[in-house]
Amino acid sequence: MTESVAGLGEDFADAWPRIVRALAAYTGSVDDAQEYAAEAIARAVARAGDGPPLGSLAAWCVAVGKRAWIDDRRRAATEQRHAQLAAVELAAADGDASAEASGSALVGDGLDDRLALLFVACDPALTEQARLVLALRLVCGLDVPRIAAHLGVRPTAAAARLTRAKRALAEARGRFRVPEAPERRVRLPVVLASVAGMFTVAHRDVLDPPTPIDDLGRQALSIADALVAEYPDDAEVRGLRAVVRLGLARRPGRLDTDGAAVPLDEVDRARWDRRLLESGLDDAAAAADRGDGRFVLEAAIAGLHSSSPSFAGTDWDRVVAFYRALERVWGAPSVTVARLVAEGHRALLAPPSGERSASLRRVERELEVLAADSAPYAALDARLALADLAWRTGRRREASEQYAGLVDEVPTEPVRRFCAARAAAPVE
Repeated sequence: MTESVAGLGEDFADAWPRIVRALAAYTGSVDDAQEYAAEAIARAVARAGDGPPLGSLAAWCVAVGKRAWIDDRRRAATEQRHAQLAAVELAAADGDASAEASGSALVGDGLDDRLALLFVACDPALTEQARLVLALRLVCGLDVPRIAAHLGVRPTAAAARLTRAKRALAEARGRFRVPEAPERRVRLPVVLASVAGMFTVAHRDVLDPPTPIDDLGRQALSIADALVAEYPDDAEVRGLRAVVRLGLARRPGRLDTDGAAVPLDEVDRARWDRRLLESGLDDAAAAADRGDGRFVLEAAIAGLHSSSPSFAGTDWDRVVAFYRALERVWGAPSVTVARLVAEGHRALLAPPSGERSASLRRVERELEVLAADSAPYAALDARLALADLAWRTGRRREASEQYAGLVDEVPTEPVRRFCAARAAAPVE
Protein backbone atom coordinates (compact mmCIF):
# COMPACT_ATOMS: atom_id res chain seq x y z
CA MET A 1 0.00 0.00 0.00
CA THR A 2 2.72 2.48 0.99
CA GLU A 3 4.76 1.79 -2.15
CA SER A 4 1.68 2.25 -4.34
CA VAL A 5 0.83 5.59 -2.76
CA ALA A 6 4.44 6.70 -3.10
CA GLY A 7 4.31 5.78 -6.77
CA LEU A 8 1.22 7.91 -7.21
CA GLY A 9 3.05 10.81 -5.60
CA GLU A 10 5.90 10.51 -8.07
CA ASP A 11 3.45 10.46 -11.00
CA PHE A 12 1.29 13.29 -9.69
CA ALA A 13 3.30 16.23 -11.08
CA ASP A 14 3.07 14.77 -14.59
CA ALA A 15 -0.54 13.60 -14.30
CA TRP A 16 -2.14 16.69 -12.78
CA PRO A 17 -1.95 19.04 -15.80
CA ARG A 18 -3.17 16.28 -18.13
CA ILE A 19 -6.14 15.60 -15.87
CA VAL A 20 -7.04 19.26 -15.43
CA ARG A 21 -6.73 20.03 -19.13
CA ALA A 22 -8.89 17.08 -20.17
CA LEU A 23 -11.56 17.82 -17.57
CA ALA A 24 -11.56 21.54 -18.36
CA ALA A 25 -12.04 20.80 -22.05
CA TYR A 26 -14.84 18.36 -21.19
CA THR A 27 -16.68 20.48 -18.62
CA GLY A 28 -15.84 23.88 -20.10
CA SER A 29 -14.89 25.15 -16.63
CA VAL A 30 -11.51 25.58 -14.94
CA ASP A 31 -13.26 25.55 -11.57
CA ASP A 32 -14.97 22.23 -12.25
CA ALA A 33 -11.78 20.78 -13.72
CA GLN A 34 -9.81 21.49 -10.55
CA GLU A 35 -12.57 20.23 -8.26
CA TYR A 36 -13.07 16.94 -10.05
CA ALA A 37 -9.36 16.40 -10.69
CA ALA A 38 -8.71 16.73 -6.96
CA GLU A 39 -11.54 14.32 -6.18
CA ALA A 40 -10.23 11.78 -8.70
CA ILE A 41 -6.70 12.00 -7.30
CA ALA A 42 -8.07 11.47 -3.78
CA ARG A 43 -9.93 8.37 -4.98
CA ALA A 44 -6.78 7.09 -6.67
CA VAL A 45 -4.79 7.45 -3.44
CA ALA A 46 -7.54 5.74 -1.44
CA ARG A 47 -7.67 2.89 -3.95
CA ALA A 48 -3.89 2.37 -4.26
CA GLY A 49 -2.94 -1.12 -3.14
CA ASP A 50 -6.52 -2.20 -2.47
CA GLY A 51 -7.68 -2.98 -5.97
CA PRO A 52 -6.52 -3.84 -9.48
CA PRO A 53 -3.78 -1.65 -11.00
CA LEU A 54 -4.97 1.74 -12.19
CA GLY A 55 -2.94 1.67 -15.39
CA SER A 56 -2.46 5.25 -16.52
CA LEU A 57 -3.04 7.50 -13.51
CA ALA A 58 -4.07 10.42 -15.73
CA ALA A 59 -6.48 8.37 -17.84
CA TRP A 60 -8.03 6.72 -14.79
CA CYS A 61 -8.50 10.06 -13.03
CA VAL A 62 -9.99 11.72 -16.11
CA ALA A 63 -12.51 8.91 -16.44
CA VAL A 64 -13.38 9.10 -12.73
CA GLY A 65 -13.57 12.89 -12.85
CA LYS A 66 -15.90 12.84 -15.84
CA ARG A 67 -18.19 10.29 -14.21
CA ALA A 68 -18.30 12.32 -10.98
CA TRP A 69 -19.14 15.47 -12.93
CA ILE A 70 -21.84 13.68 -14.90
CA ASP A 71 -23.25 12.14 -11.71
CA ASP A 72 -23.53 15.57 -10.14
CA ARG A 73 -25.12 16.99 -13.27
CA ARG A 74 -27.54 14.09 -13.44
CA ARG A 75 -28.65 14.68 -9.86
CA ALA A 76 -29.13 18.37 -10.61
CA ALA A 77 -30.89 17.56 -13.85
CA THR A 78 -33.25 15.15 -12.09
CA GLU A 79 -34.21 17.89 -9.70
CA GLN A 80 -34.91 20.11 -12.69
CA ARG A 81 -36.66 17.35 -14.68
CA HIS A 82 -33.95 17.22 -17.32
CA ALA A 83 -32.49 13.80 -16.64
CA GLN A 84 -32.70 12.66 -20.28
CA LEU A 85 -29.89 14.93 -21.47
CA ALA A 86 -27.68 13.93 -18.57
CA ALA A 87 -28.22 10.24 -19.36
CA VAL A 88 -27.04 10.79 -22.93
CA GLU A 89 -23.95 12.55 -21.65
CA LEU A 90 -23.32 9.74 -19.17
CA ALA A 91 -23.39 7.20 -21.97
CA ALA A 92 -20.89 9.30 -23.90
CA ALA A 93 -18.70 9.57 -20.83
CA ASP A 94 -18.73 5.79 -20.42
CA GLY A 95 -17.40 5.45 -23.96
CA ASP A 96 -14.74 8.05 -23.30
CA ALA A 97 -13.70 6.33 -20.09
CA SER A 98 -13.21 3.00 -21.85
CA ALA A 99 -10.99 4.59 -24.47
CA GLU A 100 -8.97 6.57 -21.93
CA ALA A 101 -8.50 3.63 -19.57
CA SER A 102 -6.89 1.73 -22.44
CA GLY A 103 -4.22 4.42 -22.67
CA SER A 104 -5.44 6.49 -25.60
CA ALA A 105 -4.45 10.15 -25.84
CA LEU A 106 -6.36 12.48 -23.52
CA VAL A 107 -6.05 15.50 -25.81
CA GLY A 108 -4.91 14.97 -29.35
CA ASP A 109 -3.60 18.33 -30.54
CA GLY A 110 0.04 17.51 -29.81
CA LEU A 111 0.54 20.47 -27.47
CA ASP A 112 2.13 19.67 -24.12
CA ASP A 113 -0.64 19.67 -21.48
CA ARG A 114 1.27 21.97 -19.15
CA LEU A 115 1.81 24.47 -21.94
CA ALA A 116 -1.84 24.26 -22.91
CA LEU A 117 -2.89 25.16 -19.37
CA LEU A 118 -0.27 27.90 -19.19
CA PHE A 119 -1.55 29.49 -22.38
CA VAL A 120 -5.03 29.43 -20.87
CA ALA A 121 -3.89 30.79 -17.49
CA CYS A 122 -1.70 33.49 -19.07
CA ASP A 123 -4.59 35.39 -20.54
CA PRO A 124 -3.76 39.09 -21.04
CA ALA A 125 -7.08 39.89 -19.36
CA LEU A 126 -5.58 38.78 -16.02
CA THR A 127 -3.08 40.60 -13.82
CA GLU A 128 0.45 39.26 -13.40
CA GLN A 129 -0.26 38.00 -9.86
CA ALA A 130 -3.50 36.38 -11.00
CA ARG A 131 -1.70 34.59 -13.82
CA LEU A 132 0.99 33.29 -11.46
CA VAL A 133 -1.52 32.02 -8.89
CA LEU A 134 -3.58 30.35 -11.62
CA ALA A 135 -0.48 28.80 -13.17
CA LEU A 136 0.68 27.40 -9.82
CA ARG A 137 -2.75 25.89 -9.27
CA LEU A 138 -3.57 24.64 -12.76
CA VAL A 139 -0.15 23.55 -13.98
CA CYS A 140 1.63 22.52 -10.79
CA GLY A 141 -1.42 21.37 -8.84
CA LEU A 142 -0.43 23.23 -5.68
CA ASP A 143 -3.21 23.68 -3.14
CA VAL A 144 -4.02 27.10 -1.69
CA PRO A 145 -1.93 26.79 1.51
CA ARG A 146 1.15 25.79 -0.51
CA ILE A 147 0.57 28.59 -3.03
CA ALA A 148 0.33 31.02 -0.11
CA ALA A 149 3.54 29.66 1.38
CA HIS A 150 5.36 29.93 -1.95
CA LEU A 151 4.21 33.52 -2.48
CA GLY A 152 4.71 34.61 1.12
CA VAL A 153 1.06 35.64 1.62
CA ARG A 154 -1.76 34.48 3.87
CA PRO A 155 -3.83 31.51 2.63
CA THR A 156 -6.94 33.73 2.60
CA ALA A 157 -5.15 36.19 0.31
CA ALA A 158 -4.00 33.40 -2.03
CA ALA A 159 -7.52 31.94 -2.10
CA ALA A 160 -8.98 35.35 -2.93
CA ARG A 161 -6.48 35.86 -5.75
CA LEU A 162 -7.28 32.44 -7.17
CA THR A 163 -11.02 33.07 -7.02
CA ARG A 164 -10.67 36.46 -8.68
CA ALA A 165 -8.41 35.01 -11.38
CA LYS A 166 -10.84 32.25 -12.28
CA ARG A 167 -13.80 34.63 -12.22
CA ALA A 168 -11.99 37.13 -14.43
CA LEU A 169 -10.98 34.37 -16.84
CA ALA A 170 -14.53 33.06 -17.07
CA GLU A 171 -15.95 36.55 -17.60
CA ALA A 172 -13.37 37.39 -20.25
CA ARG A 173 -13.39 34.13 -22.22
CA GLY A 174 -16.37 32.03 -21.16
CA ARG A 175 -15.99 28.32 -21.79
CA PHE A 176 -12.54 26.75 -21.38
CA ARG A 177 -10.58 26.90 -24.63
CA VAL A 178 -6.90 26.42 -25.46
CA PRO A 179 -5.89 29.28 -27.77
CA GLU A 180 -4.82 28.49 -31.33
CA ALA A 181 -1.18 28.77 -32.46
CA PRO A 182 -1.28 32.45 -33.57
CA GLU A 183 -2.85 33.50 -30.29
CA ARG A 184 -0.37 31.37 -28.36
CA ARG A 185 2.46 33.24 -30.05
CA VAL A 186 0.95 36.52 -28.85
CA ARG A 187 0.67 35.17 -25.31
CA LEU A 188 4.15 33.65 -25.30
CA PRO A 189 5.87 36.57 -23.49
CA VAL A 190 3.30 36.32 -20.69
CA VAL A 191 3.81 32.55 -20.49
CA LEU A 192 7.58 33.04 -20.24
CA ALA A 193 7.09 35.59 -17.47
CA SER A 194 4.86 33.17 -15.55
CA VAL A 195 7.37 30.31 -15.85
CA ALA A 196 10.05 32.73 -14.69
CA GLY A 197 7.80 33.63 -11.77
CA MET A 198 7.43 29.96 -10.88
CA PHE A 199 11.18 29.54 -10.95
CA THR A 200 11.75 32.69 -8.90
CA VAL A 201 9.39 31.33 -6.26
CA ALA A 202 11.32 28.04 -6.28
CA HIS A 203 14.73 29.71 -6.27
CA ARG A 204 13.89 32.07 -3.43
CA ASP A 205 11.66 29.96 -1.24
CA VAL A 206 12.34 26.25 -1.83
CA LEU A 207 16.09 25.89 -1.47
CA ASP A 208 15.91 22.20 -0.56
CA PRO A 209 12.66 20.64 -1.85
CA PRO A 210 11.80 17.44 0.06
CA THR A 211 10.03 15.66 -2.83
CA PRO A 212 9.74 15.92 -6.63
CA ILE A 213 6.20 17.27 -6.18
CA ASP A 214 7.58 20.16 -4.12
CA ASP A 215 10.39 20.88 -6.57
CA LEU A 216 8.97 23.82 -8.49
CA GLY A 217 12.42 24.45 -9.92
CA ARG A 218 12.54 21.10 -11.70
CA GLN A 219 8.95 21.56 -12.85
CA ALA A 220 9.90 24.93 -14.30
CA LEU A 221 12.81 23.31 -16.14
CA SER A 222 10.53 20.63 -17.57
CA ILE A 223 8.13 23.31 -18.81
CA ALA A 224 11.06 25.30 -20.25
CA ASP A 225 12.15 22.15 -22.12
CA ALA A 226 8.65 21.85 -23.58
CA LEU A 227 8.73 25.52 -24.60
CA VAL A 228 12.07 25.05 -26.38
CA ALA A 229 10.63 22.03 -28.19
CA GLU A 230 7.69 24.19 -29.30
CA TYR A 231 9.73 27.33 -30.13
CA PRO A 232 13.32 26.11 -30.79
CA ASP A 233 14.50 29.30 -32.51
CA ASP A 234 13.08 31.85 -30.08
CA ALA A 235 15.83 33.75 -28.25
CA GLU A 236 13.72 34.53 -25.19
CA VAL A 237 12.64 30.90 -24.82
CA ARG A 238 16.26 29.73 -24.92
CA GLY A 239 17.22 32.52 -22.54
CA LEU A 240 14.58 31.46 -20.04
CA ARG A 241 15.75 27.86 -20.11
CA ALA A 242 19.32 29.06 -19.61
CA VAL A 243 18.26 30.99 -16.51
CA VAL A 244 16.45 27.95 -15.10
CA ARG A 245 19.24 25.51 -15.92
CA LEU A 246 21.95 27.73 -14.46
CA GLY A 247 19.89 28.46 -11.35
CA LEU A 248 19.32 24.76 -10.72
CA ALA A 249 22.97 23.99 -11.44
CA ARG A 250 24.02 26.36 -8.66
CA ARG A 251 21.44 25.09 -6.16
CA PRO A 252 23.75 22.52 -4.53
CA GLY A 253 25.73 24.24 -1.82
CA ARG A 254 23.14 26.94 -1.07
CA LEU A 255 22.59 25.51 2.44
CA ASP A 256 25.09 24.77 5.21
CA THR A 257 24.96 21.74 7.49
CA ASP A 258 22.46 23.51 9.77
CA GLY A 259 20.08 24.25 6.92
CA ALA A 260 20.91 27.96 6.77
CA ALA A 261 21.36 29.81 3.48
CA VAL A 262 24.95 30.39 2.39
CA PRO A 263 26.00 33.78 0.96
CA LEU A 264 27.35 33.79 -2.58
CA ASP A 265 30.98 34.38 -1.58
CA GLU A 266 30.95 31.32 0.71
CA VAL A 267 29.30 28.82 -1.65
CA ASP A 268 31.36 25.73 -2.52
CA ARG A 269 31.35 25.98 -6.32
CA ALA A 270 32.76 22.47 -6.64
CA ARG A 271 29.33 21.18 -5.66
CA TRP A 272 27.60 22.81 -8.61
CA ASP A 273 26.07 20.53 -11.25
CA ARG A 274 28.57 20.66 -14.11
CA ARG A 275 26.25 19.03 -16.65
CA LEU A 276 23.49 21.56 -16.03
CA LEU A 277 26.03 24.38 -16.04
CA GLU A 278 27.33 23.40 -19.46
CA SER A 279 23.86 22.99 -20.98
CA GLY A 280 22.76 26.28 -19.43
CA LEU A 281 25.76 28.11 -20.82
CA ASP A 282 25.03 26.62 -24.24
CA ASP A 283 21.49 27.99 -24.02
CA ALA A 284 22.76 31.40 -22.89
CA ALA A 285 25.15 31.58 -25.85
CA ALA A 286 22.44 30.54 -28.32
CA ALA A 287 20.07 33.14 -26.88
CA ALA A 288 22.69 35.90 -27.10
CA ASP A 289 23.19 35.15 -30.80
CA ARG A 290 19.48 35.70 -31.51
CA GLY A 291 18.23 38.57 -29.38
CA ASP A 292 18.65 41.04 -26.55
CA GLY A 293 15.40 40.82 -24.59
CA ARG A 294 14.76 40.30 -20.90
CA PHE A 295 15.60 36.62 -20.68
CA VAL A 296 18.59 36.89 -22.99
CA LEU A 297 20.05 39.47 -20.58
CA GLU A 298 19.10 37.45 -17.49
CA ALA A 299 20.82 34.45 -19.06
CA ALA A 300 23.95 36.52 -19.70
CA ILE A 301 24.06 37.58 -16.04
CA ALA A 302 23.49 34.02 -14.83
CA GLY A 303 26.19 32.86 -17.24
CA LEU A 304 28.74 35.27 -15.78
CA HIS A 305 28.02 34.08 -12.23
CA SER A 306 28.10 30.43 -13.31
CA SER A 307 31.36 30.57 -15.27
CA SER A 308 33.36 32.69 -12.81
CA PRO A 309 36.03 30.76 -10.87
CA SER A 310 35.20 32.60 -7.63
CA PHE A 311 33.15 35.41 -6.12
CA ALA A 312 36.12 37.79 -6.27
CA GLY A 313 36.93 36.64 -9.81
CA THR A 314 33.48 37.55 -11.13
CA ASP A 315 33.47 40.23 -13.83
CA TRP A 316 31.36 42.66 -11.81
CA ASP A 317 31.74 45.42 -14.41
CA ARG A 318 29.95 43.26 -16.99
CA VAL A 319 27.38 42.09 -14.44
CA VAL A 320 26.51 45.72 -13.67
CA ALA A 321 26.40 46.59 -17.37
CA PHE A 322 23.98 43.72 -18.08
CA TYR A 323 21.78 44.75 -15.17
CA ARG A 324 21.63 48.31 -16.52
CA ALA A 325 20.60 46.95 -19.92
CA LEU A 326 18.01 44.74 -18.20
CA GLU A 327 16.59 47.74 -16.35
CA ARG A 328 15.98 49.41 -19.72
CA VAL A 329 13.95 46.50 -21.11
CA TRP A 330 12.37 45.27 -17.86
CA GLY A 331 12.48 47.87 -15.13
CA ALA A 332 11.31 45.80 -12.17
CA PRO A 333 12.44 47.11 -8.76
CA SER A 334 14.03 43.72 -8.02
CA VAL A 335 16.35 44.30 -10.99
CA THR A 336 17.40 47.66 -9.57
CA VAL A 337 18.14 46.05 -6.20
CA ALA A 338 20.20 43.35 -7.92
CA ARG A 339 22.13 45.98 -9.89
CA LEU A 340 22.89 47.93 -6.70
CA VAL A 341 24.04 44.74 -4.96
CA ALA A 342 26.40 44.07 -7.87
CA GLU A 343 27.70 47.66 -7.70
CA GLY A 344 28.27 47.22 -3.98
CA HIS A 345 30.27 44.03 -4.54
CA ARG A 346 32.32 45.74 -7.23
CA ALA A 347 33.12 48.65 -4.91
CA LEU A 348 33.99 46.40 -1.97
CA LEU A 349 36.48 44.45 -4.09
CA ALA A 350 38.21 47.66 -5.29
CA PRO A 351 41.24 49.13 -3.47
CA PRO A 352 40.33 51.65 -0.72
CA SER A 353 39.89 55.15 -2.13
CA GLY A 354 37.63 58.17 -1.96
CA GLU A 355 35.84 56.98 -5.10
CA ARG A 356 35.21 53.58 -3.52
CA SER A 357 33.73 55.19 -0.38
CA ALA A 358 31.54 57.47 -2.46
CA SER A 359 30.26 54.52 -4.51
CA LEU A 360 29.33 52.59 -1.37
CA ARG A 361 27.51 55.59 0.11
CA ARG A 362 25.55 56.08 -3.11
CA VAL A 363 24.59 52.40 -3.26
CA GLU A 364 23.46 52.50 0.35
CA ARG A 365 21.33 55.62 -0.19
CA GLU A 366 19.60 54.11 -3.20
CA LEU A 367 18.93 50.85 -1.34
CA GLU A 368 17.44 52.83 1.56
CA VAL A 369 15.01 54.49 -0.84
CA LEU A 370 13.96 51.13 -2.27
CA ALA A 371 13.64 49.61 1.21
CA ALA A 372 11.31 52.44 2.25
CA ASP A 373 9.24 52.84 -0.90
CA SER A 374 9.06 49.81 -3.16
CA ALA A 375 7.12 46.62 -3.75
CA PRO A 376 7.26 44.34 -0.66
CA TYR A 377 9.50 41.70 -2.24
CA ALA A 378 11.95 44.32 -3.57
CA ALA A 379 11.88 46.23 -0.27
CA LEU A 380 12.79 43.04 1.58
CA ASP A 381 15.64 42.36 -0.86
CA ALA A 382 16.86 45.92 -0.34
CA ARG A 383 16.84 45.51 3.44
CA LEU A 384 18.79 42.26 3.16
CA ALA A 385 21.28 44.03 0.90
CA LEU A 386 21.65 46.89 3.41
CA ALA A 387 22.32 44.45 6.24
CA ASP A 388 24.90 42.65 4.09
CA LEU A 389 26.57 45.93 3.18
CA ALA A 390 26.80 46.94 6.85
CA TRP A 391 28.27 43.52 7.64
CA ARG A 392 30.88 43.65 4.88
CA THR A 393 31.98 47.19 5.76
CA GLY A 394 32.67 46.23 9.37
CA ARG A 395 29.60 47.81 11.00
CA ARG A 396 28.74 44.58 12.76
CA ARG A 397 26.53 46.04 15.51
CA GLU A 398 24.41 47.86 12.92
CA ALA A 399 24.28 44.75 10.76
CA SER A 400 23.28 42.60 13.75
CA GLU A 401 20.35 44.90 14.50
CA GLN A 402 19.24 44.87 10.87
CA TYR A 403 19.41 41.07 10.64
CA ALA A 404 17.51 40.73 13.93
CA GLY A 405 14.72 42.85 12.46
CA LEU A 406 14.60 40.65 9.36
CA VAL A 407 14.32 37.30 11.17
CA ASP A 408 10.56 37.50 11.56
CA GLU A 409 9.96 38.98 8.10
CA VAL A 410 11.76 36.72 5.65
CA PRO A 411 9.39 33.95 4.47
CA THR A 412 12.05 31.29 3.89
CA GLU A 413 13.37 29.17 6.74
CA PRO A 414 16.98 28.84 5.45
CA VAL A 415 17.24 32.62 4.97
CA ARG A 416 15.65 33.15 8.38
CA ARG A 417 18.31 30.92 9.94
CA PHE A 418 21.02 32.85 8.12
CA CYS A 419 19.66 36.16 9.45
CA ALA A 420 19.40 34.74 12.98
CA ALA A 421 22.99 33.51 12.89
CA ARG A 422 24.30 36.88 11.80
CA ALA A 423 22.13 38.67 14.34
CA ALA A 424 23.67 36.51 17.08
CA ALA A 425 27.26 36.82 15.85
CA PRO A 426 29.80 38.69 18.03
CA VAL A 427 29.81 42.41 17.18
CA GLU A 428 33.31 43.26 18.42
